[in-house]
Amino acid sequence: MSNEHGLHARPAARLVGLVNGFDATVTLTDLDTGRGPVDAGSLSMVATLNAQQGHRLRVGASGAQAAEVLAAITKLAGENFGDTAGGVGAGAAGGGAPEPGTGGSAGTGGSGLDVAIGPAVLAGVAVDLSGYVAGDDELGRLDQAVATVGDELRGLRDGSPDHGEIFAAHLALLNDRKPLEEIRAAITAGTPAPVAWKQTYDELAAAFEGLDDAYQRERAQDVRAVRDRVLRALTGSAADEPTSAGATPDSAADGSILVVPELDAATAATLDAGRIAGVAVRAAGTTGHGVIVARSRGIPLITGIGDVEVPAGVVVAFDARVGSFEIAPDEDAVRATIVERRGEREQALTRADEPATTVDGRTIDVLVNVGAVQDAVEARGADGSGLVRTEVLFGDRRTAPTVDEQVEQFRAIARALDGKPITIRTWDIGGDKPLPFLPQDREANPFLGERGIRVFRRRPELLRDQLEAVRRVAAETPVHVMFPMVTTADEVAWGLHELDDLGPRPDGLEVGIMVEVPAAALRIATLATGLDFVSIGTNDLTQYTTAADRTNTAVAPLADGLDPAVLQLIDHVVRNAGVRVAVCGDLASDPQSAVLLAALGVEELSAVGPQVPLVKARLRQAVLSEVDTAAVLAARDAAQVRGLL
Repeated sequence: MSNEHGLHARPAARLVGLVNGFDATVTLTDLDTGRGPVDAGSLSMVATLNAQQGHRLRVGASGAQAAEVLAAITKLAGENFGDTAGGVGAGAAGGGAPEPGTGGSAGTGGSGLDVAIGPAVLAGVAVDLSGYVAGDDELGRLDQAVATVGDELRGLRDGSPDHGEIFAAHLALLNDRKPLEEIRAAITAGTPAPVAWKQTYDELAAAFEGLDDAYQRERAQDVRAVRDRVLRALTGSAADEPTSAGATPDSAADGSILVVPELDAATAATLDAGRIAGVAVRAAGTTGHGVIVARSRGIPLITGIGDVEVPAGVVVAFDARVGSFEIAPDEDAVRATIVERRGEREQALTRADEPATTVDGRTIDVLVNVGAVQDAVEARGADGSGLVRTEVLFGDRRTAPTVDEQVEQFRAIARALDGKPITIRTWDIGGDKPLPFLPQDREANPFLGERGIRVFRRRPELLRDQLEAVRRVAAETPVHVMFPMVTTADEVAWGLHELDDLGPRPDGLEVGIMVEVPAAALRIATLATGLDFVSIGTNDLTQYTTAADRTNTAVAPLADGLDPAVLQLIDHVVRNAGVRVAVCGDLASDPQSAVLLAALGVEELSAVGPQVPLVKARLRQAVLSEVDTAAVLAARDAAQVRGLL
């Protein structure tokens, strides 16, 4: 199977829904791990089978419609179980999610700000079962609660065109026959309905948290969301009580900030973006369904505030740009910041097309990260594209795109950017970035395995097709091409050979590499020989420097791009590359960090589309010679760097 996160909740829900529509008993076995067979009609069993990308699955069927269900499953598998790369949970196509633990600003829509203030409304507190009195018909109470919650979830599914599949998965979890059988058996044996329900769904959540894939582990919050909905229905918890676990979007008064242990998708989808000031999430991580939904709706949000005690009703404020969360803040100061940020955004948009020339006369090119043609169409003020993510651009393909198909997409991006230079990154797969048409073997540690250029030493034909498409477009418009995940000079030489073996380089073509590995940064003088530029990918450089998996919320605070060790590597690259240095990681999308990068000598910054005008505006205000880069590089930690900035 080629799904990025294996059979996680949504594709598993599609499989389960299909199976349960036939008169057949179906089992699923993971041939690569030996796990199974499991009941393919149970979402919990399928999702926790832990089938990963590249695994071989065996389907068994018996019963009156065994042949029919096998044919239907074969068809569904051929459609990648309805999943697409770059869908919910994969981050925005053009730029991905912010680095874990740093807090994230809102997307388009809503207030569009990254700072908020208001009285705290606490939600997600554990449902109190102490006052529950068991009755004579606990099974009947359970059935009624499940029916009530089913109606709620169907309403959310049908009323959320952009996120309906999340609630379809919640419905599948609600009606999952395996846990329901266990719960009914426990109730029949004398356990009160809420206790039986909670015990079973706690165990299911723990099973999800024990899975290998970080994205799948975060699906435990979907289990807990369904758990708590039913518990509220069983206990009659007041949905309009702000401090209760039943707090809902309607209980959050105008201008309030919702404070939650984790943000479930149902809450995020039903928040009134015009009323609520923002959401503060205690847990770190950016791939939870609720966080993704909130960001897509433009709701100001910060993650990773931790276990700080927040009394209900107290005024709180957060600034996701700097990662701060305050209780009883200086309200005048925060509101002044909000006014300033709103004006800053409006002013930045009016001057988006002007160059980013600093007060002391340096002009920094600010480009846009592109994962779809629409990203280039919507970009305001971009000086070109500093990163075309080809694995995202063609990520929904089940077969490799032809040279002509790639040429068509690259031309469309160049046209959308008025012929400004576009930087095409060759196929970058592995780790958390799959290519459906190029399945990879399972690796014990995929982030340290075959990624980027390493993969194509075995499959050079796919890279050659892409390089041919790059060459054709470069004959018409300025194109830069760069090889990702480079570690050694031999890899650089091999990539250049593959390119030059196709013929003379067009005049409009420049060639570079990504600097994402500490070894590449340290030996940059050797690697950059014969190149036109290098581009630093701060997301990967950060996780490899700090040994913190960027998808693992447990170590998210360590994966901070402003860690002085990361900045020292960037400084080393700038000083020793001997060619133009760009940055296309998340740091380039943060206006304050962009100033620091420019002060270190970076000449190009590639940001996510909505941030391009803001980054350019901040650079125009900067005096780079006044930035104390020596103090930053000698700082104790990322927090001290932020203080210096």
